[in-house]
Amino acid sequence: MSDSAAVVTAVAAALVFGIASVADQRSTKRVRRRKALSPRIFLDLARQPLWLASVGGTVIGFALQVVALRLGPLALVEPLLICDLIFATLISSFLRKLWDPVLVGGVIAAAAGVAGFLVIASPTSGRASVGFMVVLPLGTVFAAAVVGCVAVAQRNRRLRPLALALACGISYGVSAFLVKLVVSNVSGGLPHVLTDWPIYALAIAGPLGFLLNENAFQEGALIAPVMAIITVCDPVISIALAAIWLNENLSGSAAGIAGEVITLMVMVIGVVVVALRAPHLAPRVTPAPDTAN
Repeated sequence: MSDSAAVVTAVAAALVFGIASVADQRSTKRVRRRKALSPRIFLDLARQPLWLASVGGTVIGFALQVVALRLGPLALVEPLLICDLIFATLISSFLRKLWDPVLVGGVIAAAAGVAGFLVIASPTSGRASVGFMVVLPLGTVFAAAVVGCVAVAQRNRRLRPLALALACGISYGVSAFLVKLVVSNVSGGLPHVLTDWPIYALAIAGPLGFLLNENAFQEGALIAPVMAIITVCDPVISIALAAIWLNENLSGSAAGIAGEVITLMVMVIGVVVVALRAPHLAPRVTPAPDTAN
């Protein structure tokens, strides 16, 4: 029963995220471009009512995601959140009255891939807590990956949006893992949550992912691959972390593993097609970059 509730809540979160995503992408095109990871982008965006509305939607979506993670396994909830791209695309296509057969095929492939993975893998709940020293290697790899991506973004302008998107996707996947740890231990009360390490790690990884997201979205000409990378990285990394550190059980048979890999590949292909064909991800003209800040 809790898994069914988790599915419904996760899909609701994806719907809200999808609506907020469209508003977010539009608002980031209306402000000057900043250097990678410059916090001044938030000062610019704060003057955009559309961006403030997108933030409100993101908060609501995150709250629904937290509830879903409280109710169900990480490997069940996070793949469902790719539906935010599907919802955003369908809403945008409806408003613009643009229906592309290839786009529809991508939507079907992405949805079928997620559904197939969840049916074959049948994720079950694992452990509720992980010791800091046990998960320390994850923190080291996470920091190295983000620093490496940001270094590439600083040195190579062509790869900048893709590198920032990869860092953002990694941050989102790790953040989902940390949220799962936090909500799994709320039964111990607020003092227990505040004296355990996940809440403080989340306070770093969550805002970092959001900042990377805003910077990556500013690269208007490459918004489609940016969205594809972020959308794919989040569930794939979450699934891996759920299996390795949370011991969430997935199908372990040879046929099951093959089915999981194939369905995830179908999901990835569908997401890429949707990102490339979605009307709301079309290239836009952006203001001249401000390299002073």
